[in-house]
Amino acid sequence: MAVGLGTSMWSGVSGLLANSTKMSTIGNNLANVNTVGFKGARTDFMDLMSADVGTAAGVKQIGRGVRVGTVVSDFSQGGLETTSENLDMAISGNGFFMVKQKSQVGSNGKMLNTGNTTNYYTRAGNFSFDSDGYLTSPQGLAVQGWKVDQDRMDSADAAGTVLSQVPVTGEIQDIRLTQFTSPAKATSSMTMVTQLDSDTTSQNTRTVGTDYYSAMTAQWNGTSSPAMPSTAYGYQTTMKVYDENGSPHTLTTYYDKITSSDGKDYWEYCVTCDPSEDGRIDSAGNPIAGTATAGLLMTGTMTFDSSGSLENMSSYTLQASNAVGGAFNNTQWAAASVKNGYPVFTANFKSVSGASFTDSPNALNIALNVGLSNKKGFVAGANGTLLSAADTSGDPLDLVSFNPATTTVNSTVTTSYATSSSTVFSSQNGYTSGLLTSVSVDADGILTGTFSNGQTQKLWALALANFTNTQGLSRQGSNLYAATLESGQGTTNRANTGSVGSISGNTLETSNVDMATEMVSMILTQRGFEANSKTITTVDSMLSEVIQLKR
Repeated sequence: MAVGLGTSMWSGVSGLLANSTKMSTIGNNLANVNTVGFKGARTDFMDLMSADVGTAAGVKQIGRGVRVGTVVSDFSQGGLETTSENLDMAISGNGFFMVKQKSQVGSNGKMLNTGNTTNYYTRAGNFSFDSDGYLTSPQGLAVQGWKVDQDRMDSADAAGTVLSQVPVTGEIQDIRLTQFTSPAKATSSMTMVTQLDSDTTSQNTRTVGTDYYSAMTAQWNGTSSPAMPSTAYGYQTTMKVYDENGSPHTLTTYYDKITSSDGKDYWEYCVTCDPSEDGRIDSAGNPIAGTATAGLLMTGTMTFDSSGSLENMSSYTLQASNAVGGAFNNTQWAAASVKNGYPVFTANFKSVSGASFTDSPNALNIALNVGLSNKKGFVAGANGTLLSAADTSGDPLDLVSFNPATTTVNSTVTTSYATSSSTVFSSQNGYTSGLLTSVSVDADGILTGTFSNGQTQKLWALALANFTNTQGLSRQGSNLYAATLESGQGTTNRANTGSVGSISGNTLETSNVDMATEMVSMILTQRGFEANSKTITTVDSMLSEVIQLKR
């Protein structure tokens, strides 16, 4: 009997121990109810081995108590809390941020030490940049990611290609800012979409044989002020562009209606800059600045159908073989080169050697987009590619033009309706230098820098890890987990790809502990503890009765 009562007492003791452990889990959950990215846990019990006892009904079993079976982590999604910090991040869905001790690199670029190579994983995205430019956790661990491939980004931008995903290069590494300035970028393309009043008439006397298609352009005189007489054009519009050093320059485009013929409207246009800023050198090696041609960069025509829609165009620039500064000479202007479907011109603002003509090796050309493009370039007119051929005949067939079969009409395009002339849309892709002002993150985990010149640049892509068995992760404190043999090493992906979720910027994931649930569990655990303690006191009383039998 004493042995049986002792067993009963130890059953009660096992209950006390198990419920004490569960209370510790509940207490830890409640203590971390406001911890960023914390994942709660619960304690599950299992019974101990049972003892066989003989009964009138045969051999039966009596349990020997309880023990802690496992502690299960709850990796369900926590709430998302909006913050004012750009670098606060939360994962919506599966996955963990990857952090590790940051590597140290000397001034010579060589690795001083690789730090602790152990990767840690966390759901707490309260990151910030330290004094060395590393993106770090509050513990000073470096956040991991891939560097964005700027070369591929620039190539795609130059080719007008839309990438399905931001390209990255190299291996996963410490995210670190090393570029705090945005270098100046020379303008390489400009869009100038206008509405030209079809009811206007030409402001110039146009003579077949001399200047039929270039009468307005012929009025330009880079040695006068203004260089273009106000009576020579029907409309003008301006745009600011940038040279390779980031200095701004104003381009002015002038328009004048040529004629209406066979249900079509023909307009002349020319693109100009301040004559004093023209840095081109003519074929004789003399500066074009200071001559009548100074500042005259491109001329051409636009052809509109009877409904006012742009159907074709021509563009001419100075040709390198015989360009000489002086009065406008249409024999020196030939069909413009085409890049990515758009005609190009150059001003050589910085007077760079070998950069004065669009086919020069060092030329920084600017592509003009009025709404039409043709990657095959201009087709020669009936009598060649010189502007003089069209001026001499006055025949539109002598103008260079795009092949209609291979011409693309953009959604935003120059028109000629019976309404007043205006600029519909204008843009260019150059800018001056700027300083980094902020960094933000998007849903795909791309860190983007914003600079004081208004430009943005994609810098890094966050690396997220996911595990098949998240229950096998080892809690390391400080909101960190470490991989174990049970969890495996996990798989890494970019946000919004594979099995990992998306990133929310200016957001933190709150603890997923439900206080109401924990309070109910606490009450049940307390009652369980009390019941097991009652078992012990009852068995003690029974043992006392046994001892009293001796008296």
